[in-house]
Amino acid sequence: MVVSYQQYYFHRSLESPLSSNNIQHVLICGATGYVGGRLVPRFLERGLTVRCLVRSPEKLRAFPWHDHPNLEVIEGNLDDVETVRRSAEGTHAAYYLVHAMISAGGDYAQRDRELATSFVEALKGTSCQRIVYLGGLGELGPNLSDHLASRREVAQILQTSDCAVTVFRAAMIIGSGSASFEILRYLVERLPIMVTPKWVKMETQPIAIRDVLRYLVECLDVPETAGSVIDIGGQDVFSYQDLMQLMAKALGLRRRIIVPVPVLTPKLSSAWISLVTPVNARIARPLAEGLRNRTVCRNDVAQQLMPGPLFDVQDAIDAALGKLKVGNIETRWSTAGEMPGDPEWSGGKVFQDERSCVIDASPQNTFAALSRIGGRYGYWGGDWLWWVRGLMDKAIGGPGLRRGRRHPSELSYGEAVDFWRINGYEDGSWLRLHAEMKLPGDAELDFQVHPHADGKSELVQTARFRPRGLLGIAYWWAVYPLHFFVFPNMVNGIKRDAETLQSNGTASA
Repeated sequence: MVVSYQQYYFHRSLESPLSSNNIQHVLICGATGYVGGRLVPRFLERGLTVRCLVRSPEKLRAFPWHDHPNLEVIEGNLDDVETVRRSAEGTHAAYYLVHAMISAGGDYAQRDRELATSFVEALKGTSCQRIVYLGGLGELGPNLSDHLASRREVAQILQTSDCAVTVFRAAMIIGSGSASFEILRYLVERLPIMVTPKWVKMETQPIAIRDVLRYLVECLDVPETAGSVIDIGGQDVFSYQDLMQLMAKALGLRRRIIVPVPVLTPKLSSAWISLVTPVNARIARPLAEGLRNRTVCRNDVAQQLMPGPLFDVQDAIDAALGKLKVGNIETRWSTAGEMPGDPEWSGGKVFQDERSCVIDASPQNTFAALSRIGGRYGYWGGDWLWWVRGLMDKAIGGPGLRRGRRHPSELSYGEAVDFWRINGYEDGSWLRLHAEMKLPGDAELDFQVHPHADGKSELVQTARFRPRGLLGIAYWWAVYPLHFFVFPNMVNGIKRDAETLQSNGTASA
């Protein structure tokens, strides 16, 4: 009898909570990341107590489970041994879902090494019995990329722990919002003809994010997984070239013309990926380098120990695109990583451009209009200027505009919005965007919505820039004339949209 995914998960939800090896309390490091942010609610649904060690607790407010009674949050860094030890005390299993590639740039391998070593040291003498780590397929082959070599080194460091370590190894994870999936989707969507590196003919075994999560959860119920290295993959083995054609089919596009050539280096490939997709070159390069290694499961141990239905590649792609279409993206690659520190705006020269207006709409409707900023909606005029600025940013290794946003109308602390990062947020009253574009200084856009007389509201929009050296000062004065076009358009556009919402009764009054 064939068991569907829906039937399988329905019956799993009726089973008793996980209880093997008395594991009832888990620690998750990387809970605000792509995989970790989806894993936490799976454990909460099964009755476990989940403790999250996070640098920025405010990021968790974006998740619907942030106030769950079984959730414990500890603020701290992984390189703080005492904080990690305190986080691990009383837990039975720890999930290590951290990878420094997102935040450390070219130094990510050294940073990964330091964090893993610190983590092992911190767990000594605690109640933790298990460590679960998600690495990458291809780690055991010759001529490893720096990215895969770093993953293998982290696994080896974790395996020196006194705890029983389970190492999962996965290739491309197919899911809405994953970096690899975004690269694949954008390349296929935007390029009917592609000149590609020769690695497009390399075989890989992608896996759906739902299957990854199932393995990560169920391993605690299977004692045989402790102390094991387990390859996980989906039903199919394809070349990257085949995956591009499957993506084209799912998007309703014609078959792509793909021309592999031997002269494209990882550096050139990552620069091209950065230009065409939302993923910047700093992240694209290690991913592109890793594609030169064959990433296929060596055996079917995962299915023997944890049997269950697996998505095939086409269904996984369709499911991910379906989530994107309705704006229901549970987590996104761009949300991971360290939050920028608040610039010390006191001290030093700070340039400021402040504008305000009274809006004939409630604060709720004004903030709802403001919350559409960026992504497909844009910036209420002068979008071609923003597009040019994003293109320039991409050309020098910045994120550019194509990073987009997770949801068309909802925002939360820590999210990426084009080349901005939200580092200040109060629903209905305050939004602060910190610039992650390449700049000779620190920049932010701050919006405050205040109640006004007669049910109206006041919007205050402030742009701040703290230059670094003479180049920063020159940059401010070079772009300053554009402020008289861009910033009034933003204020007036938000005003217009808010008053439309008010007259239509679209949002709360």
